[in-house]
Amino acid sequence: MSEQTVQFRIWRGDANRGEFGNYTAECSEGMVVLDAVHDIQRTQANDLACRWNCKAGKCGSCSAEINGLPRLMCMTRLSDIDTEKPVTIEPIKAFPLLRDLATDVSWNYRVKKRIKKFKPRAPDAPDGTWRMQQEDIDRVQEFRKCIECFLCQDVCHVLRDHHKHDEFIGPRFLTYVAALEMHPLDTEDRIPELKEAMGIGYCNITK
Repeated sequence: MSEQTVQFRIWRGDANRGEFGNYTAECSEGMVVLDAVHDIQRTQANDLACRWNCKAGKCGSCSAEINGLPRLMCMTRLSDIDTEKPVTIEPIKAFPLLRDLATDVSWNYRVKKRIKKFKPRAPDAPDGTWRMQQEDIDRVQEFRKCIECFLCQDVCHVLRDHHKHDEFIGPRFLTYVAALEMHPLDTEDRIPELKEAMGIGYCNITK
């Protein structure tokens, strides 16, 4: 995209009330949505609440819904969006709204604490080390790429629409449990908890 003035509709408000605010930003080649939000904070809305940290797609902090789709603001290039129409930015919906684009995702960390920790078997060798097959390690590597942006939790209808947070841990933690269960050294059994306290029966996709 060449340099142009882009219109944005950004959600402003708290858990009790709010509305979309209209802003503009000068956008050029290479900019991502988070760049535009920072420019709007700097020039027009100093009190706009927006969570972010790394700006490199590694920390998962800047999750939002951009034109109705769950995205990381730091990884969503404006050149990939139709900027002829206003770009809508709003907070993720599965968790309580704090203010503007910032939501309270602390529930996820409480859920993670409930999951049984990694429990390795006794060492295989006298020097206190283990022996593993590379294929066993490869099997869980994909699960370990998660940055916990919680966008999968945001689009899970059990959490987003049915609010079953007390009964269901969501896709992020089903994947986390799978990584632990598939670990070649782990000896813990988490299956009973998955069926009972963690509500895997609610899931019709991830499991």
